[in-house]
Amino acid sequence: MDFSLTDEQRSIRDTARTFIANEVLPLEPEVLRRERRGEPALAHEELRALQRKARDFGFWGLGTPAAYGGADLPAVTQSLVWSELGRTLVPFVFGGETDVILYKADAAQREEYLLPAIEGTRASCFAVTEPGAGSDLTAIRMSARRDGDDWVLNGEKTFITRGKEADFSIVIAVTDPELGYRGGFTAFIVDRAMGWTSSPIETMGPAEPIAMAFDDVRVPHRNVLGQVGDGFRLAMEWIGRGRYVIPSQAIGAAERLLTMAVEYATQRETFGKPIGEHQMIQAMLADCELDLESARWLVLVAAWTVDQGRDPRHESSMAKLSGATMANRVVDRVMQIHGGMGYTRELPIERWYREARLWRIFEGTDEIQRRAIARNLLSGRRRVGGHLA
Repeated sequence: MDFSLTDEQRSIRDTARTFIANEVLPLEPEVLRRERRGEPALAHEELRALQRKARDFGFWGLGTPAAYGGADLPAVTQSLVWSELGRTLVPFVFGGETDVILYKADAAQREEYLLPAIEGTRASCFAVTEPGAGSDLTAIRMSARRDGDDWVLNGEKTFITRGKEADFSIVIAVTDPELGYRGGFTAFIVDRAMGWTSSPIETMGPAEPIAMAFDDVRVPHRNVLGQVGDGFRLAMEWIGRGRYVIPSQAIGAAERLLTMAVEYATQRETFGKPIGEHQMIQAMLADCELDLESARWLVLVAAWTVDQGRDPRHESSMAKLSGATMANRVVDRVMQIHGGMGYTRELPIERWYREARLWRIFEGTDEIQRRAIARNLLSGRRRVGGHLA
């Protein structure tokens, strides 16, 4: 087996690393200062300026089809780039991308929503989670009732990321309660101007999700995304992508944190010698490296499975679970190695400590991933050692 990167993959990864190091990482101290002052990390125009610079580097629409001006990179290459993005706490993402299910848009929807979203002139969010439907998306209760040429939406959505800036939302609602998620959920494109309201949800980390309320919000039938009844499948398609993107970012964060720990362990002295010479510190560094490399290969296998056109759900669940839990263990050890300084806001470790905790919850909790993995084995859908069969 050849586990080496291709020349192209290595070049793209290194170019992304150079861009992040030169253009994004220098902003980190100011981002941390702004957080301490309760200010936004990046203004919209600051983000757009960075994205324009990145476009000059060739980073625009990592997964966006070439027909829409994107790079259309394979999943493995995207994973490598997302890992580079994970090295910094600056909330930066490359431009030219949008929710993957928006590519199901028809011709009119492409002009009104898809193309502006790719160009960044309109912002979208994806609304599926509800107060009573988080890990169990089959429990969605938001209703959509047909009324002539409109659908009338009523209900709530919660913990919606990117909703604060969104001009429109892709909303999953129940159109046939009897069918439920097996053909009774539908996706709608709902402009903010159509009447949904939002309120911020304060969290322990930098994430700024919102709660959304729909009170007789009328949505034209032309704003149905895909087919009526196809909403649950589209929702799972959207969530599935996050299950290798999130742990890819976790890989980058863990690499940066472990690098910090190694440097600190060689410089900080106690009892007359660098702390890296103490066995307990060495054990923590070794465990971080072992966890990091184990998760890295599960993530790359999940991305490779996507590129092969195979069903990636089993591999993606293992990658998401491994990457998220790994990053939490690594950041905890790195904080311990740094002692009191790691607990302060002078270093980015405590911020990562808070941010990494979210990775074990959103886009499918640890428990949901374990449930999926075990069910695949128990049902026979996946054989033990089946990847190498």
